Amino acid sequence: MAAKSGTEESAIDLAARAGWMYYLAGMTQDHIARELGISRQRAQRLVARASADGLIGVRLNHPIAACLELERDLKERFGLTLARVAPSLPEGVDPVKSVAPVAAKEIERVLRNNKELVVALGTGRTLRKVVDEMPTLECPNHKLVSLIGNAASDGSATIYQVIMRLADRVGARHYPLALPLNAESKEDRDFHLGLRHVQTALKLARESDIAFVGIGDISHTAPIIIDGFIDQSGIDSLLDRGAVGEIVGWAFDEKGRYFDGGSNALINGVRVDASGSPVVCIAAGPSKYKALSAALTGRLFSGLITDEVSARHLLAQN
Repeated sequence: MAAKSGTEESAIDLAARAGWMYYLAGMTQDHIARELGISRQRAQRLVARASADGLIGVRLNHPIAACLELERDLKERFGLTLARVAPSLPEGVDPVKSVAPVAAKEIERVLRNNKELVVALGTGRTLRKVVDEMPTLECPNHKLVSLIGNAASDGSATIYQVIMRLADRVGARHYPLALPLNAESKEDRDFHLGLRHVQTALKLARESDIAFVGIGDISHTAPIIIDGFIDQSGIDSLLDRGAVGEIVGWAFDEKGRYFDGGSNALINGVRVDASGSPVVCIAAGPSKYKALSAALTGRLFSGLITDEVSARHLLAQN
């Protein structure tokens, strides 16, 4: 088979991007034409080609060249072992809508491994959307374990818990942490973490083969306060100490250093960083930039799944 010319490769890339916008973002061909700076007729042809050539199914099956270049740059700049960059959707569309199918494909790749694996999971809105993109699999040999408690201070469970939802999709044994994210005191935390079933889950989490996590900002509008995991005084205390982000509840500063004491001393869960098994962070969007930049500086994760706009921002800022 003859190699494709550069012009042909560019046309395929454009078709893949047009198909992504049409099938995933639900954009009209007129809108696609405006976004790409082409005629409506060409936009129509590109969308048709994306479908006819199998570039778009439920997921994008063609690696857009610009995304591959960003993946290479992210790995080189930040020492990552894995980088996946999803094509960005137009301004105003939730970037997680683009990132979730790419992240789901990566988790699926891991779970299709025949080796028995322990996969640790964070929680949150982004991971919930990723799990919703997962296909049905049969993975009875794998174990899924939560990295963090899934209850608010009033005892209510978060709707963004993902471990049981993913277990239903893939048929794996799962080990949730049925605890509050934050204990009321160090004595309560010691009691919680001393329970036999909790110790089993914590041991699995610490020895997991790979972890998938989200990342959160530290602000008065952050999900961690909206969802009731921390109160106003707790956020104020973290901000006073210079916190810029959190991963599975553990707060860190602008250099990616986890804090000692404070709310971190009360977390019912396992802290992650890139010094052990692979930790893959799934995140995109302006609200995540500061936390992502700090976490990359501190090497808190070894893999990143994000979108084009976020990748370009991180590369420009670091």
